[in-house]
Amino acid sequence: QVQLVESGGGLVQPGGSLRLACAASGRTSSIYAMGWFRQAPGKEREFVVAISWSGGSTRYADSVKGRFTISRDNAKNTVYLQMNSLIPEDTDVYYCAARASVLGQTRAAGTYAYWGQGTQVTVSS
Repeated sequence: QVQLVESGGGLVQPGGSLRLACAASGRTSSIYAMGWFRQAPGKEREFVVAISWSGGSTRYADSVKGRFTISRDNAKNTVYLQMNSLIPEDTDVYYCAARASVLGQTRAAGTYAYWGQGTQVTVSS
């Protein structure tokens, strides 16, 4: 079992930045990749970005390319999401996710077996 805890959300003005962190515990050796999804009330969970745990390869949603950067610290079992040039459309609850299997589509929420509790990001003046 893997447990995930997100932190770093908050209120920021348009154009500002936030840095989210997700700390993993438990059977972290089983993690194949980790990623971030976001979800607005009444909407489907949306893929943001993912990173493989060993090779560090990444995949970004088109909506965040050039603005968001994912990174990892394997020694700390932690993944980060640096969010720059934030716009109001980025306002969502952001969820950290982890997958243990190579099977499944990277952008599909069902591929990920482990989820954090979510952290609120609000972009508003």
